[in-house]
Amino acid sequence: MNNSFPNMASIGDIDPLNPSIPATKVEITVSCRNLLDMDTFSKSDPICVLYTQAMGNKEWREFGRTEVIDNTLNPDFVRKFILDYFFEERQNLRLDLYDVDSKSANLSKHSVIKDNAVHTPAIAMFLDFLGQAHCTLGEIVGSLGSRLEKPLGGIPGKKCGTIIVKAEELNNCRESVMMQFCGNKLDKKDFFGKSDPFLVFYRSNEDGTFTICHKTEVVKNTLNPVWQAFKIPVRALCNGDYDRTIKVEVYDWDRDGSHDFIGEFSTSYRELSRGQSQFNVYEVVNPKKKGKKKKYLNSGTVTLLSFLVDIEVTFLDYIKGGTQINFTVAIDFTASNGNPAQPTSLHYMSPYQLNAYAMALKAVGEIIQDYDSDKMFPALGFGAKLPPDGRVSHEFALNGNPQNPYCDGIDGVMEAYYQTLKSVQLYGPTNFAPVINHVARYAASVKDGSQYFVLLIITDGVITDMALTKEAIVNASSLPMSIIIVGVGPAEFDAMVELDGDEIRLSSRGRFAERDIVQFVPFRDYIDRSGNHVLSMARLAKDVLAEIPDQFLSYMRTRGIKPSPAPPPYTPPAQPIQTQI
Repeated sequence: MNNSFPNMASIGDIDPLNPSIPATKVEITVSCRNLLDMDTFSKSDPICVLYTQAMGNKEWREFGRTEVIDNTLNPDFVRKFILDYFFEERQNLRLDLYDVDSKSANLSKHSVIKDNAVHTPAIAMFLDFLGQAHCTLGEIVGSLGSRLEKPLGGIPGKKCGTIIVKAEELNNCRESVMMQFCGNKLDKKDFFGKSDPFLVFYRSNEDGTFTICHKTEVVKNTLNPVWQAFKIPVRALCNGDYDRTIKVEVYDWDRDGSHDFIGEFSTSYRELSRGQSQFNVYEVVNPKKKGKKKKYLNSGTVTLLSFLVDIEVTFLDYIKGGTQINFTVAIDFTASNGNPAQPTSLHYMSPYQLNAYAMALKAVGEIIQDYDSDKMFPALGFGAKLPPDGRVSHEFALNGNPQNPYCDGIDGVMEAYYQTLKSVQLYGPTNFAPVINHVARYAASVKDGSQYFVLLIITDGVITDMALTKEAIVNASSLPMSIIIVGVGPAEFDAMVELDGDEIRLSSRGRFAERDIVQFVPFRDYIDRSGNHVLSMARLAKDVLAEIPDQFLSYMRTRGIKPSPAPPPYTPPAQPIQTQI
């Protein structure tokens, strides 16, 4: 079907969950214990202010604030923060605590909240700073029971107490809806027949524009079509806002792509949720016809036949239930990268900026580490001659310990990478299969849903063991693992596109991969021309990690693995809470 519409966006292969729609929304609840006491004759009157950063931007912007709670050092704030959650983004958060004092006349000791930032006082409420905490949204949801407890800091030499941040996924984000529509007495558009109608659904955006979110099939040669039932996530249909306008356009399909506009109508999720009733029979109106013909009523009607809501298990249900994501990195040490001592090398260690390998590793690793409780990551290399005997290896530990290749955090992986560059000789060829099989051995031993494995391969070149790599990927596609390949440098990466399997499902020796588990991207596509490496890394991570939650869910669902129940809500210890003197 050729989709060239005269007055609408292209509606070829629609991804209803395009990048502008969050994976889900989470509700953040904040509590504090043992805050500093700033008031002379009573306890502090705390408020919490949440700041966020835009992707690739270091500027903090106020997102919102809680209510003020009078006279307490142990507030449980009632007002929640509702945040869009993206697994593939590092969503930095800053939580500032203040003691609100609107009676003080001595302004020099205070700050003031004004214009979404903390300023020197002018008007509004006066504040004493009580401390702050930094974290990521991933860190909160990745913590046991999605509950993160951190010490407050920011005042040198003082213990500022503790902040407790809890995340709860909002229910309307996990809903999908199954709907079916029929048409009645639609306008006849074809000269030799009737019409070939289909529907196109759009959700409205906050700026007044519309984004396509679903397209039905074409029903041939009828003015009274009955379209097949279809399923769509509620967040794709209306971004979780039940009253947001949903626009539906009706078209007559033409072979040459110049589909004829029959008419349109608007509704909302709340209206549709009434189900089959007189409220859900819609007049299809063509505004042009209505403007020209006084007796024009409509171009037919469209009726909702059924509306069924389904609650789906989500990625966050598994994370909350304790599933760990294990991250392994494998780095290409083949000679085609160039001599690491030369600035032209892809492995060159400049004192001024990270090389492409380090940027890719840091971009992906710093997001995934939030979902791994011990923060110990295996780091492997391939394609180098190793000391002392110069043997070529395609699966060696960067820390030099094959029995225990784990590094402490992403910083530990970076350090091991830098040390390896000083001790090995870059060689070749470029073989992926050994490192894929290495991670697959671990994944094969844990199939109960408690762990999922992500392998990041960073490479500069053309793969030399293609047949063995395809076989390794096909074997791994039945295991709880995903593979991310980042290509660095100027090489042609045609072979990697085949491994990605987005267009054609990967096969080996007549066996097809059970799932698409590979995501390949060339790093050069993400380099910011202005030299903003923070933005380059954020864009890279967003793209390569975007498929992980769906790959994760496809494994769990095909195996019938349900999320473990979340741990019981935290109950504080029985001993009395100490207050600060």
